[in-house]
Amino acid sequence: MKIQNINGHHYRLPNELSDFKLKMYVHLINWKWAQGIKAPGHNEHKGELLPYDAILPDDYVAEKRMPHIYQSSVKHLLAHHERNPFRYHPHFYHMSSSQAANINLFLPILHHDNASAILAGIQGAPKDFMTLDKCSLDNGYCLEFWGGNFGEDKKNKGPLGDKSARSGTDADIAIAYHNKLGELCLWLIEHKLTEEEFSTCGGFKSDRRQSCHDCTRNFTQIINNKDTCYQHAVRLFKYWDITATNDAFFANAPTEAGCPFQGGMNQLWRNQLLGLAIENEGKEFKHAHFSVVHHPANTALKGSLDGFKALIANNPKFSVFTSSDVLRAAEKLQDDALNAWATWYRNLYML
Repeated sequence: MKIQNINGHHYRLPNELSDFKLKMYVHLINWKWAQGIKAPGHNEHKGELLPYDAILPDDYVAEKRMPHIYQSSVKHLLAHHERNPFRYHPHFYHMSSSQAANINLFLPILHHDNASAILAGIQGAPKDFMTLDKCSLDNGYCLEFWGGNFGEDKKNKGPLGDKSARSGTDADIAIAYHNKLGELCLWLIEHKLTEEEFSTCGGFKSDRRQSCHDCTRNFTQIINNKDTCYQHAVRLFKYWDITATNDAFFANAPTEAGCPFQGGMNQLWRNQLLGLAIENEGKEFKHAHFSVVHHPANTALKGSLDGFKALIANNPKFSVFTSSDVLRAAEKLQDDALNAWATWYRNLYML
């Protein structure tokens, strides 16, 4: 932690921030201070609690007060959490929480009477999107969706076999919709605010990985001998089984040495596999689409996004759009309540 003087104000900030992160953090801190919340929050580092101005104060966390969540959405969030007791991220009470920003971006739309028109109008929405199906999931959506959110089986590890209480693949939000043929479909969305990269492969970094778990093998070599992947052989995750079943989807898999999913494409791959696995099961949803939505000024994700789009030959089951695209779709309705929310969101997230 360092104290930085910017425009005459002292900010308690992380030591290393990119230009975009620094600008966003200072903006979010100023927004927090403008709400009369001057006290810092704390983050533990090497056993020491360090103060940070971008984190909400400790009493807000203890009392689960959420001034960074749009006011009318708080009741919907709490009700949804009762039905779907997902895990709040460790940094949920950080002003730059991507989980909080995702909630702020979608819940006001999903609980609006014209939700279907707004969602269908988002540039990057599934092209076959017709209507939100409020009878599926929870009022048509599910936060932190992993494929077994509403089930009673505590041993269920999800379609990818990787879900546990602390980790596993999930989409920030899933939306159930009917397409133009009347089929029930699923839209998985991953949201990024200030993150500079997607989650990378835990197996590649694991100190339990042995020499037989060879990450230098390319896509085809791993498909032909899946046990060379630590996540497959030791963790028994189903990533490569599902990839093999849907190998045509990965039409431009690289031939050079090295697993293409060691780095930032790992999270994109796993989220896409979640959709493909649910589609393959065919139990409830006929088709599944996966999207990434990010802040328009966050360009750090471009490398992984472009790499993944190239790998899947720009398959239409994957799309990318920005939070500004979502706001514009809502603002087209010229609805007073939506405009008030959009203005609040723009002010909070520097749009």
